Amino acid sequence: METSDRPGRLAVGVLGAGRVGSVLGAALAQAGHYLVAAAGVSDASRRRALDRLGVDIFQPDEVIRMADLVLLTVPDDVLADLVSGLAAAGVDLRGKMLVHASGAYGLGVLNPATAAGALPFALHPVMTFTGRDDDMRRLVGCSFGVTAPDPLRPVAEALVIEMGGEPVWIADEDRALYHAALAGAANHMVTLIAESQELLKKIGVEHPGRMLGPLLGAALDNALRLGLSGLTGPVVRGDAVTVRKHVDALILAAPEAADAYVALARLTADRALAAGLLKPEAAERLLDALGGNSWT
Repeated sequence: METSDRPGRLAVGVLGAGRVGSVLGAALAQAGHYLVAAAGVSDASRRRALDRLGVDIFQPDEVIRMADLVLLTVPDDVLADLVSGLAAAGVDLRGKMLVHASGAYGLGVLNPATAAGALPFALHPVMTFTGRDDDMRRLVGCSFGVTAPDPLRPVAEALVIEMGGEPVWIADEDRALYHAALAGAANHMVTLIAESQELLKKIGVEHPGRMLGPLLGAALDNALRLGLSGLTGPVVRGDAVTVRKHVDALILAAPEAADAYVALARLTADRALAAGLLKPEAAERLLDALGGNSWT
């Protein structure tokens, strides 16, 4: 249903008014679409529906009935059950635009709804959201991993552009690898930095974040601009003695971190060797220092 005389304006409902759903819903409203209803289970999502989206809470079937476009912004683990449950309950999905924001899932998770006449979209913002007011600003210029049936591709890309994002087409069969790449970079980076801060605190560094900030900023800039050519440090230099000292120190201070260091050092050396940045004989010395007996 059109909600005004302006062409292309849609009534938007949100199933799951969490951090992502509230941001995307607000962004669509800012683009001129009309938020009409939301569904949420937790107290936090209900508050976001009222405070950030300005809509009332309804049952999921009622939200779908009132909306043209429905954001299915629930946790990944419940998305499939939600979709299949709506289809099994006989909710009228004909012509409804169903948009999920999961990175790992493609269109397959929406198959039960698609079979019932829904229009499927996967629009994943490549951004982390904290639930704070600056989440909206983070959408501007943010890439979205976009997957939709070919006839709906222009619509999917237009929605992303309206939200201030940049659409990047991801083939349906590539969604899992796409999301693994993103999670591996962003999530594991946080873990590694937090672990580094803890290690520095153990030896009395009062402000580890202040120490790490310039180094990590430069490393990230190098990685994004230069790729592997921006790699520095003892592994790419072939400093096997230094690497062994690192491993020994970590085994004593944080054994679980030592395992991660060894795995990442192997991956780093493997990539550096393949890129011609590390000589084979240096790679063999590193392998010995890391406790291995084969190089892959």
